[in-house]
Parts: sequence; C-alpha cells; structure tokens
Amino acid sequence: MNWDQIEGNWKQLKGSVQSKWGDLTDDEVDQVEGNREKLVGIVQEKYGVAREEAERQVEEFEKAA
Repeated sequence: MNWDQIEGNWKQLKGSVQSKWGDLTDDEVDQVEGNREKLVGIVQEKYGVAREEAERQVEEFEKAA
C-alpha cells in the first residue's frame, strides 16, 4: 500500500498502528492524521530512536499495510 492509500484509510489503519507501536496513545495516533512525517516524528520521540530508525519502522509498516 502506498502512503496516499494509508492516509486515505487512516481511521481503518489506526488499530494496526497501535499494534505496531503499542506505546502510542489514541490521541497521538489521531494527531498523525495519516501524515507520514508526523508518524515518523512521534515514533522517534516516543521510542527514543534515531530518525533513520523511525523512518525504517514506518517504511516497514507501509509495506505491510
């Protein structure tokens, strides 16, 4: 699935996001609103990983979605 599709289906994919990143709150997932950069930033901040690692995780999610 490409990111445009993920963004369009964000409400349906929120559960998958929370399964992958269980520490994210409902509010944080809602704030992302399907925006890839916001998701990368929140993953980076919440998990204390480098930007490259957050990008890798989001890319992995994108391929699996």
